[in-house]
Amino acid sequence: MDYQTVYQGAGAEIVEKKSRFISSVFPVSSEEEAMEYLEKIKKQYWDARHHCWAYVIRADRTLERLSDDGEPGGTAGKPILDVIKGAKLENVLIIVTRYFGGTLLGTGGLVRAYTSASREGLAHSTIITRIYGFKLKIQTDYTGLGKIQYILGQAGLHITDTAYTDSVELTVLVPEKEEKMVAAKITEGTNGKSIIRREGTCWFAEIDNEIKVWEQE
Repeated sequence: MDYQTVYQGAGAEIVEKKSRFISSVFPVSSEEEAMEYLEKIKKQYWDARHHCWAYVIRADRTLERLSDDGEPGGTAGKPILDVIKGAKLENVLIIVTRYFGGTLLGTGGLVRAYTSASREGLAHSTIITRIYGFKLKIQTDYTGLGKIQYILGQAGLHITDTAYTDSVELTVLVPEKEEKMVAAKITEGTNGKSIIRREGTCWFAEIDNEIKVWEQE
């Protein structure tokens, strides 16, 4: 269920034979949200000739949509979509706005320009891997703490909270696919003297060396 997406979108611009291609990248989670961003861009660049776009959205089945917005068929929307899919991104919208510079670029030139603009927009965006997993509460006595910290460290897992009383309780984010393995190692490493319980599901990602958590609705 893990997937790559844009955490923070960005804009970028390239110029090809005096035509300006301005890319705008947005994280989106629905078609309605994507269309709202498209309307904003159309208002922002109201005097541009074309607003070409594509998006990939996770749903019960993955949604893919694109538009050439008046450019020759297959020269704008498809190259934008190909960039998104080539980067293995989901829940992403890229809009490329074109100001015509007076020189026709031809189909090959248009494909290259829309591709380059899309890549440039992604290059300036923050891309993350959203991981589906669980919040685990791990309770142990003080003698088992070091072993558990070692196991979690070896697995690259993040301790989000630690409570010290007559025992120690750790809150840990664990990817779904690693939960059973981690629980088994902790149980074995502490000779069954730790208590592990699942506190809920969530999405999480590492952003600038910090962990961002999205609670599961």
